[in-house]
Amino acid sequence: MNEHDVKFLEDSFKKYYFEHFDQIHVPKKTSEREFGYQKFNSGMIRHISIKDDKELHLLLMKNVPSDVYCSNAYYSFPNLPMNEKEWKEADMIFDIDSKDLHLDCRMSHTVSICGNCKTISEYSNQCKNCGSAKLDKKSLPCKNCIEGSKNEVNKLSEILIDDLGVDKNNISVYFSGNEGFHVYVYDSQFQNLGSRERSELADYILFKGVIPETFGMKKFKPERSLFPDLSEKGWRGRFSKEVFKTKTKRPKVVTELISAGYSQFQKYLETLSNQIGVRIDPNVTIDIHRIFRLPGSLNSKSGLTKLYCKNISRFEPYSEASLLSDEKVEVLAQCPVEFKLKNRKFGPYNNEVISVPTFAAVYMICKNLATVSQNVK
Repeated sequence: MNEHDVKFLEDSFKKYYFEHFDQIHVPKKTSEREFGYQKFNSGMIRHISIKDDKELHLLLMKNVPSDVYCSNAYYSFPNLPMNEKEWKEADMIFDIDSKDLHLDCRMSHTVSICGNCKTISEYSNQCKNCGSAKLDKKSLPCKNCIEGSKNEVNKLSEILIDDLGVDKNNISVYFSGNEGFHVYVYDSQFQNLGSRERSELADYILFKGVIPETFGMKKFKPERSLFPDLSEKGWRGRFSKEVFKTKTKRPKVVTELISAGYSQFQKYLETLSNQIGVRIDPNVTIDIHRIFRLPGSLNSKSGLTKLYCKNISRFEPYSEASLLSDEKVEVLAQCPVEFKLKNRKFGPYNNEVISVPTFAAVYMICKNLATVSQNVK
């Protein structure tokens, strides 16, 4: 990213942190957490200890980071190297991203940027200009992507509460600031779990590693009575509701499953993973030393805010999380797809100088689809 774009982004981000510090969520036990940040065109700086709001605000205003992070873990010495921190416990965090849902709409709002000649075009697997296959894909998510992610969040919340006994008051949902959601579980019975145990928990949520016997199917002489009822909890109950639908349909469906045989049943279970499981990123859940984007901070992939969702069904991220200035700025834009922010449509733009609000300019620059116009000769 060139120096003019970096300066524009830093100025925009600094103004946000000055005017919207009330959006920043300083977590409980602040002094026991590790903080970190990145600057534009720079690497990660971590192992930082912060005591309170004032120190955090000073860090934001002094360094103007592109991204700010905070650990889900609690340490005795958060500012020391990892092997000296003395890990205590960690909140559980789940990442749900629309890119992992593989929705049909994705290609229609994904842009390809050639790593060789920098040509920008609509989604493709080969550069239309030079033929290179080295393409960087940038997604400008649509409403359908967000609705798909919301559905996964609701499924996850249901499993956490009904199957795992998590108090709903200990679950917080945040828009990630780009194209998904982070689900936090605080003060639960899982605080002291290590990576291995969290991996097993992630498998349960993903509906991964299931075997036919769990649902009553045997290789030889399967018994109808072993198949689950709709009233059961956990995997068996979810399987029943998804496959049988109602009590009256259960006998007929069980007969069909037994007739199809064990191998077919095993294949059928694999097709059910997306319906019964939740498409979380397991690597995020099992990592007890990861630092996560700080709630209330800006996401450098979009210029949008990582924002708390009080009511996820009504939450509109591309309106509510777009908090940068409306002040107009001229940019040279090469954005071949349309996107929507603050209930306004932008694009497509074909290598043209346009005047747009700062929030839209930042969004495109963060995705490498525009540059500030003072670079245009």
